[in-house]
Amino acid sequence: MPSFTDQLGRVITLEHPPSRIISLVPSQTELLYSLDAPVVGITKFCVHPDSWFREKPRVGGTKDIRPEKIDALQPDLIIANKEENNRDQIESLAALYPVWISDIKTLPDALAMILAVGELVDRSTQAVAMSTAIENAFASLQSASARTAYAGASARTAYFIWRQPWMVAAGGTFIDDMLQRCGFINIFGGQDRYPTIDPSSLAAAGCDLILLSSEPYPFREKHILELQTLLPNATIRLVDGQHFSWYGSRLLQAPAYFKALRRELPSL
Repeated sequence: MPSFTDQLGRVITLEHPPSRIISLVPSQTELLYSLDAPVVGITKFCVHPDSWFREKPRVGGTKDIRPEKIDALQPDLIIANKEENNRDQIESLAALYPVWISDIKTLPDALAMILAVGELVDRSTQAVAMSTAIENAFASLQSASARTAYAGASARTAYFIWRQPWMVAAGGTFIDDMLQRCGFINIFGGQDRYPTIDPSSLAAAGCDLILLSSEPYPFREKHILELQTLLPNATIRLVDGQHFSWYGSRLLQAPAYFKALRRELPSL
């Protein structure tokens, strides 16, 4: 019976290639779609692809899973994530079903996950091709010439994910890794995870660039104006949070998005 080790070092066994998969992670749902995997259930936050979001049964949210909906679907594999899902709920599910858990903080973690999921769902050839394409695209993004060819190179940056309280992405996050690969300096890189901060302190920290994510908090133009009064000299941009935080097949699009973002920045 084949066994597979997840990114927490847990070992699961599968009697046969899975035919009834439930994904509890939006970015990995999109990955499974890209791999043409047999998914029977998703969460209410799995918005890509739109056809699956409209048609697939939903089993709750990422942190409020409905066990009875999962039981009704009788999965032979569940895909989860350490950060995005509730530990107690996942442990309860793991007592009943094979559960493979990802733990992703960096691009190499994401590439390893893609290869592992490809092997899990019997789509290794497609996963290898995807991983290689992503790796090559990020290598181009991070080439010496690319890193020095835009005005905002080495901008001291704050990346906001929430308001009231104001929260930023700090060190030890996938977002922080993406910021570094863009060539930005995360001024909160020395802190851990998602600290609460006072926006007025950003001026003293020498912040050049503020990025307001589209998720999980839906920042809008009015929030740019709110922060601009506190930091009149900072450049503030709304950004697509999926390109900074989704670690599945959306990574194929991320380097091009980052290049376009960098081209739009003024000299900082």
